[in-house]
Amino acid sequence: MSVELNHTIVHARDNRESAEFLAHILGLEVGAEWGPFVPVDTSNGVTLDFATIPAESIVMQHYAFLISEEEFDAAFARIKEAGITYYADPHGKQPGEINHYSGGRGLYFMDPSGHAMEIITRPYGSPEPAES
Repeated sequence: MSVELNHTIVHARDNRESAEFLAHILGLEVGAEWGPFVPVDTSNGVTLDFATIPAESIVMQHYAFLISEEEFDAAFARIKEAGITYYADPHGKQPGEINHYSGGRGLYFMDPSGHAMEIITRPYGSPEPAES
């Protein structure tokens, strides 16, 4: 068997709020609550299990999602519609912009618990697409 990431726990101030926030942006479904977790499944089989913990115990993490160009358009529209601040860079120095790293598109935004979320259409370091 090859090694695959199956799930990870994402600490949140409110597990339902954070799961619904991310699912909405990415066009995913929130799964049924299981114990202390509210899951969001991604298309490659990885589940993000959101768990409520005290806000002062949350340490910011970074989660990057590789999505198609069409999914980017839809997620970007939902981000703008919700008035979420987004950045072209991970340090928040380029607000209201997107990046074009590796010939794709990407942006960063924060979730309700302060985690840095990123959406990209091409993996970093992948060859730039040939011009047609």
